[in-house]
Amino acid sequence: MKKNMGGADRIIRIIIAVVIGILYWQGIIEGTLAYVLMALAAVFLLTSFVSFCPLYKLVGLNTCPRR
Repeated sequence: MKKNMGGADRIIRIIIAVVIGILYWQGIIEGTLAYVLMALAAVFLLTSFVSFCPLYKLVGLNTCPRR
């Protein structure tokens, strides 16, 4: 699997996932919205750790710097 995600993109996704987790933990978000955002956070973390986003592949986007 070829990487298509750059470092800045990965860091932004991780920060967003952590912020969502903190908002959930603090009880600021709850109910259906909390579940949807937690699922999104999980996807962000997973795609950040593997440096691959299937949506980027579909639209032909690559944020990984050229070597």
